[in-house]
Amino acid sequence: MTVRLPAEQRKRQVLDAACKIFADRGFHSTSMDDIAAAVGVTKPVLYQHFDSKRSLFLELLDDVGIQLLTELSNATGAANSQRARVESGFTAYFSFVTGNESAFRLLFGAAVRNDPDFSIVAERVLDDAAEKIADLIEIPGSPQHRRVLAHGLIGIAEATSRDALTDDGSALDPTLLAHWVAELAWFGLRGVRIDEPISR
Repeated sequence: MTVRLPAEQRKRQVLDAACKIFADRGFHSTSMDDIAAAVGVTKPVLYQHFDSKRSLFLELLDDVGIQLLTELSNATGAANSQRARVESGFTAYFSFVTGNESAFRLLFGAAVRNDPDFSIVAERVLDDAAEKIADLIEIPGSPQHRRVLAHGLIGIAEATSRDALTDDGSALDPTLLAHWVAELAWFGLRGVRIDEPISR
């Protein structure tokens, strides 16, 4: 017998189950029947919350992005120095990745990049993250300069996460990852020179 849950609680349950199934099987190989079975509800119950599998997936991408950005904001907002913000931000990111591997694979997977609707959401998450990170970079450069550096830091974090999750099947300690990568990022940012002429 299916337990009747409040709408928001049921929706949260569906999103959590769908995240793992989509990450494991991919969008096209996952059916609404699969998700309904994982949640322990009938398919019509899913359609009370989502119009289609595609709308579920799009909302899931948004949800994962919000979770990640919230973790980053909370961690960097609580830090009391620029150096601490760098390490806290990476710690939050790697903790999210190692604690939510399905969410990471969902948001940064190839399937998302290959679908125009899905890629728009994923790119928006990355752009929002870059905006938040750019605001934390304390150099006297232009907003565009800080934004480019922010995307570079996101690229480092994403590549490091992929390596950490696939190295030997076990994720590395997120605090240690953050310490190593924060050292690279911090001293790299300290070395940024503003308005240096470019030789051609």
